[in-house]
Amino acid sequence: MATKTQRAALGLALSLMAATPGLAQAPTAAPPGAAWPYPPPDPREWWSAERPALSDAADPMARRRLPRGGPAPVVTPIEPTLYRLWGLPPLQTQVVYGGEAMIEVWRRPSNSVEQMVIRLTARRDGKAFVQVRAGRACCEPDIARRVGFDVELPAGYRARIQALAAASVWDSPRDAVAQEGNASVGSICLDGVAFDLIRLTERQGGALRRDCDEAEVGEVAELLETAVGAALGHEPRIDVLLPNGADFSRERAAYGALIAGGGRIKPADRPPNP
Repeated sequence: MATKTQRAALGLALSLMAATPGLAQAPTAAPPGAAWPYPPPDPREWWSAERPALSDAADPMARRRLPRGGPAPVVTPIEPTLYRLWGLPPLQTQVVYGGEAMIEVWRRPSNSVEQMVIRLTARRDGKAFVQVRAGRACCEPDIARRVGFDVELPAGYRARIQALAAASVWDSPRDAVAQEGNASVGSICLDGVAFDLIRLTERQGGALRRDCDEAEVGEVAELLETAVGAALGHEPRIDVLLPNGADFSRERAAYGALIAGGGRIKPADRPPNP
């Protein structure tokens, strides 16, 4: 039979076990790299603590003054709020100097919500950068499972980006279809990958929409090969969304066959995408 002392000890133990949840589950010291709530942040420090500045790769055109005449007109179908959702500075706010260029590729599969954004930047100091984001752009108020990276590109990319920004393909119709030489209407594609391509230089903007037709995509293959090539090899979760890598040889061949057969890329009869 338990003694009075033993019963008192047992009662004390039970009372401690029934302590308030806040006391019983007090947070412990956080292991390295642990996420909230270990430990909960200090409310004042959360707003006042110094934060590291963004790197050049994360915002290559940051900390610039707007020119007196205002920024160059930006021709982009992407709204500033959508850029923010993807974690990119809106193209509408970028200040581009002479000798600089920015090119974007928005990759949109027709049979998947897993989209991708690739932004190339050529700066006048000789540096070039790539910013890439991928995620599920559907069914939630944000970009689900978003991943991405910002890196400086090897030497040589700057000249390639500048050359692509000045390429004659930007003179093509913004919204276009491929029409065979003996056809009365353009092609219609329902299954594949569509691309929006956007450029920004000091004096010029431009946007192209190419649906999943191989000949349409083949017209802009050089742009896509450079952009996708710059995006590969940095993040496996992004690489897996590009099973063909930067190979657009099939699309190039389709475009070559279209032109050789008397066909052309013509303005689409449908209204352009907003």
